[in-house]
Amino acid sequence: MSFSTLGLNASLLKAIAEQGYTQPTPIQQKAIPLILAKKDVLAGAQTGTGKTAGFTLPLLQLLSQKKPNTQKREVRALILTPTRELAAQVGESVTTYGKYLDINSIVIFGGVGINPQISALKKGVDILTATPGRLLDHIGQKTLNLSHVEFLILDEADRMLDMGFINDIKKVLSLLPKNRQNLLFSATFSDEIKRLADGLLNNPILIEVAKRNESSAQVSQKVFTLDKERKKDLLVHLIKEDNMQQALVFTKTKHGANKLCEHLIKCGISSAAIHGNKSQSARTKALDDLKKGSVRILVATDIAARGIDIDQLPHVINYELPNISEDYVHRIGRTGRAGNVGIAISLVCGEELEYLKSIERLMKKDIPQEILTGFTSKQVYTPEVKVQRGSHRNHQGQNRSNASATSTKHDNRSRVANVKHKEEETFKSHKNSSKTATPRRNRNYA
Repeated sequence: MSFSTLGLNASLLKAIAEQGYTQPTPIQQKAIPLILAKKDVLAGAQTGTGKTAGFTLPLLQLLSQKKPNTQKREVRALILTPTRELAAQVGESVTTYGKYLDINSIVIFGGVGINPQISALKKGVDILTATPGRLLDHIGQKTLNLSHVEFLILDEADRMLDMGFINDIKKVLSLLPKNRQNLLFSATFSDEIKRLADGLLNNPILIEVAKRNESSAQVSQKVFTLDKERKKDLLVHLIKEDNMQQALVFTKTKHGANKLCEHLIKCGISSAAIHGNKSQSARTKALDDLKKGSVRILVATDIAARGIDIDQLPHVINYELPNISEDYVHRIGRTGRAGNVGIAISLVCGEELEYLKSIERLMKKDIPQEILTGFTSKQVYTPEVKVQRGSHRNHQGQNRSNASATSTKHDNRSRVANVKHKEEETFKSHKNSSKTATPRRNRNYA
């Protein structure tokens, strides 16, 4: 199948050809005709499958076919994304494919000055790509009119909910015309996504190009279990041993990203860090440096898991596992993109073993574990042993001496069991503390 069979016009086909694309991806094959038919769509697609072009191409065609109702260009299409990086990526896609059409588009997000954005909006815009926080800033300052929106696209909707944007999304929805076409794209599905879709979409067509919450088949995954204090050493070993020239390394915290980046530099490995505390210019430069090869390693928090688009990124390394299983799918989705193969490596210590099991349950498969001499772990995962129903009756006749012996054996239980108990307590403590954690929306993610 070629793009010409999907009903796209000559201007779009010319722009597509200039990018070197000849055949649409599965998500594009399914989504483009439905969107052109003006259907609401709920699409489940992994990152790196071409979903951005899957909605920008038909959106551009529909807008070009219909002249605006007002003399001044007003926003007719609104694309919401969770992060600045993803907003920039989508905006770039709109510009690339719409270069031969009379369509104006801009991107707005936080972390940069608002005045240039206000000036751009005053000139008129057809397609607006935005993060929720900055969009509401403009609405609050009355620099933006959303009463003419004909198309609403929520990209990476699951990540927006993870980051606590649900109330912001509801505020935006209340300002939009009811008569509009809605598109919701999500890499993973959850009950929250289903509830959002139920309230947003009108008789939607469901598109799935892979099993829900499944990682890309193009990505080879493996796990190293080791002690926490050896992680830095193993990371340096893997980078040097495999001569990695381009890799994305994920940490859980901004401080951890900075420290790990400094350590890699000290070890002679060119690196840069990207996270929410970095200015937008610093984040953009770090990403560009990785693409150009100026740095070999980009150390990032989950803020960067969406929006980093490097077609041939060969390696993703989870220096620390995420406590949200779906984030693992998004992280490793940065490699194995556009038909290329990729490798995802996870360094897992004892306190992260429960996270690993949750990830495997989500994906419904085990991740192969590898052992590297010198980097093994004293903390070994041992599944809980379920007591047989009849075992209590069978032991009722045991005398007190046997009970005493059992107690002694219990007191001298193995080091592994002690470690496992400690890990379970740590994990329970983490879960309890996470219930009272500061909502993600208040952490200035976008």
